[in-house]
Amino acid sequence: MRDKVNLLMNDQKVASSKRWTLKDLAKTLDAKLVGEADQTVAGFATLEHAMPGQISFLANASFESQLAKTQATAVIIHPRHTDMCPVSALIVDNPYLTYAKASHLFDVSPVAPAVIHPSAVIHPQAIVAANVAVGANVIIEEDVEIAAGAVIGPGCVVGANSVVGANTRLHANVTLYHRVIIGENCIVHSGVVLGGDGFGFANEDGKWQKIAQLGGVTIGNFVDIGANTTIDRGAIENTLIGDHVILDNQIQIAHNVEIGEGTAIAGCTGIAGSTKIGKYCTIAGAVGIAGHLQICDGVHITMRSAITRSITESGSYSSGTAMSRTQEWRKNAARFRQLDGIVKRIRTLERALKKL
Repeated sequence: MRDKVNLLMNDQKVASSKRWTLKDLAKTLDAKLVGEADQTVAGFATLEHAMPGQISFLANASFESQLAKTQATAVIIHPRHTDMCPVSALIVDNPYLTYAKASHLFDVSPVAPAVIHPSAVIHPQAIVAANVAVGANVIIEEDVEIAAGAVIGPGCVVGANSVVGANTRLHANVTLYHRVIIGENCIVHSGVVLGGDGFGFANEDGKWQKIAQLGGVTIGNFVDIGANTTIDRGAIENTLIGDHVILDNQIQIAHNVEIGEGTAIAGCTGIAGSTKIGKYCTIAGAVGIAGHLQICDGVHITMRSAITRSITESGSYSSGTAMSRTQEWRKNAARFRQLDGIVKRIRTLERALKKL
């Protein structure tokens, strides 16, 4: 057991059967090669921990000091770092993007066979394409459609009248309620729940009357949804997630939210109902967004911001206070509570000065 752990942790060359010559890598990645074309690599590692036979990358100037000491066979770098690189180099304008593309060349994730596990329960009126992988203990309900190349991991539930598009993968224990539509080439990680009821209640004399959630959830193409994220169904119309949206772990998206194409949202963010977020926005971790707001295209919201009104101009937005030592923070917090009184006194002084 210990030998296997050491193998998986320390030796990507053995763990990966995918070996590439630098010449072929450079051609595939459209990179300029400086070094020995016939050298081979079989996995990625950081600059600090790379060994011969592995490839690394430099995309952040704060790691420049590690470049001179790296033992990697080759490094993906920007042209400005060419003279600093002691080993073979793949030179590109965007090292981080090239690393992202190259990572798939060495991916050793298991490939699910296109078979249906005998423990899966599939409704006779469900339509499952011939080359779909269905794992153990999966439940696929009435009038579901699963397109070609999809992977439904162990323990998943696909509710009635739902659709899973071509080449989309549901990892283990994903739950789709009824009337959830997922597009093509999506990745949905474990623990995700799509189509749960929105938080809709009406109050009558202190008692809560539940509102039936009549809409569904529609997910576009090439969407990545992180583990344990939840997206509620719409109250009347559908909750909508656009193409190429990426969602981190543990995000809450309430009923009738709309998220535009290409937007990225980091973990632990919560979005209240009926808010519309535009295209190509970036929302950092632990952001809270109130309901019924409009956020335009191209907005960046920094970590732990509280968004309580609509944003109509692109740009970066923040709220809250920066970190400080606790003693200093307490003093500033006390002063913040006095702010309204201070402003009133200043206005009184200003009026008095004008009279003078």
